Order: sequence, then C-alpha cells, then structure tokens
Amino acid sequence: MLNISAYKFINLADTPVLSENLHSQAKALALKGTVLLAEEGINLFLAGDAQAVRQFVLQLQADARFADLQPKESWSATQPFKKLLVKVKREIIRMNHPAIQPAQGRAPAVSAATVRRWLEAGQDDAGRPVVTLDTRNAFEVDEGTFAGAMDWRIGKFSDFPDAFRAHKTALQDKTVISFCTGGIRCEKAAILMREEGLEHVYQLDGGILKYFEETDGKHYQGSCFVFDERRAVGPDLAVAPLR
Repeated sequence: MLNISAYKFINLADTPVLSENLHSQAKALALKGTVLLAEEGINLFLAGDAQAVRQFVLQLQADARFADLQPKESWSATQPFKKLLVKVKREIIRMNHPAIQPAQGRAPAVSAATVRRWLEAGQDDAGRPVVTLDTRNAFEVDEGTFAGAMDWRIGKFSDFPDAFRAHKTALQDKTVISFCTGGIRCEKAAILMREEGLEHVYQLDGGILKYFEETDGKHYQGSCFVFDERRAVGPDLAVAPLR
C-alpha cells in the first residue's frame, strides 16, 4: 500500500463543495484515510493501491490551487486506515490562535539536507548555535526525536503558544529549527515565534518524514509516531515497534 501525507495553507472559500468532490474521487479509487479542509487550507493522509493514490494526486493537482502539492510517500504491507473521512473544520491543525495565517506567507524553511549539515556542525552557516524544537505532543516525542531536541511536554498543539512564551528567553540568541511529523505544526509554530519577536526561526521543510526520506536519519533517535495503524515508522520509513 502506498501511503501519502500532504498539506497546504491556502485560502479556500469553497470547502463544502470541495469536500464532496474529494470524497467522491477518493471513494471511487478505494482510498482510505483522512482529508481535512478549512478556510486556511488542506491536510490529508491517504493510503491505497499505488496507481489509485497517484491518480488521486493528479486529480488534486489539476486544481490550480494544489498544483504544487508534493505529498510525502511511504509504504505498508496492509491498509493502515479503517475508513475514508473527509471533513470541514475551523482549522486544519488546531492552534486556537486566529492571527496565524500561513497562507499570507510561510516562515522560512530549511531542507532536510541543510538541517543534517547544521546539526553535524552544531551551528548554522552564520556560526550561530542551532537548537531543534519539537512541536509535537509529549506522547509522540516519547517514540523518538532529534538528539538534544527541546521538548516542552505539551499535551496538545493548542498548548504551544503558552509554552513558547514561557521559554522564549532561552531561544533568543540561537537558530531554532521547528519540527514535527510532516511539517504542518512546525510551520504554524515557526510563524507564531517569528510574529512574537524571535528572529532566527526556521521550519524543517516536510518535517521528520521528509528528513527520513532525504537523509540517512542521522541525529534522530528512535522512530516517528504516525496517526494510523502503523503507529510508528523508522528512518527507513518502514513500520517500527512502539517503545
């Protein structure tokens, strides 16, 4: 089974109609998983026969708003989702911070290869010390994270703004790499931190899964929790046992 995940922050004014269309397309291709839509964009996790999954992606990219969507891919021996769900929500990832509008401009992103190089050197290209900041929930972090990553033990992503304000001073003179599973949470988190005055903040483009896909996984310890029946994947993107 081919598994894909993707998101894009973009203003969507037609979420009810789009929801019906995407549900029909995914159902016709026998795909399972979740597609979340909101006025701020799209977030999806789907799995199925490889040809069917890629056909769905092509259909989605035919909409000019999603033409540049590049899903992350991984494989599983069985279908990791029990059903197909397409939902319209207030946010595609809940932060309860309405001033954050990623569609108005992304926070600067750094590639997986750049992050690996910086971590190897212990500093960025300007010589500033580099720290990694895990924006995921505590139970996800417990399955694996970057060596030495900051972990504020948040219980849900909407806790992140308050946690950041409590730790902001310790980040002032450092280059902060915000990371998460696939990129969506660390993008919102990086925008919040920049808006609140932290200058050298970057998001890990594509999150941990893209880091696994494009590097050898060095500097990451353990596995990455995923929200499907695989539960966790290792740096080789194969199913890994839970800790």
